[in-house]
Amino acid sequence: MDALHDGTTAPQDDGWQGLLDNDETILWQGRPDGSFVFKPSMLFTTIFGIFFSGFTLFWMIGASQAGSIFWMFGLLHFGAGLAIIFGGLFKTSFVKRRTWYTLTDKRAFIAKKLPLAGRSIRSYPITSRTVTEYHDGRFSSIFFANEERNGKNGAHNVPIGFERIADGKSVLQLIRGIQKDAK
Repeated sequence: MDALHDGTTAPQDDGWQGLLDNDETILWQGRPDGSFVFKPSMLFTTIFGIFFSGFTLFWMIGASQAGSIFWMFGLLHFGAGLAIIFGGLFKTSFVKRRTWYTLTDKRAFIAKKLPLAGRSIRSYPITSRTVTEYHDGRFSSIFFANEERNGKNGAHNVPIGFERIADGKSVLQLIRGIQKDAK
């Protein structure tokens, strides 16, 4: 694994090599901040998981008082309720800790290495027509693409980009330089 500018390592071993064009140069590599951040969207999932687990626990206690082992069937549902709670709260930071970003003079790469799902890498061209959206803060985010995803309430667009990076302003300047050179 190769060391990045911020001292972390990127998944450059087998399967990650040979991704760049011959005339392509890496301008920046980094990683998102992987710390836990509570978002309002997590509230509903967490409350639902608490009620689901609570009801299951109440049911298991009642079933155990009947004197049989029937209460054990509730363990699966109780575990599912806990997964809803903790998955909803910690999935984002878990994924971010296994994500790497690379910006070249032509494209932006987002690489992930997740258990069970394995390794994945997506590239997004940076051209003069690429619309960027910058969110400033302690950790900045730069969005440069959108992806349509299907959900239970229909399709919706999800912004794609470098999220929660420490050096967002300098990366934004690099992207603007690429766009200027592409004209």
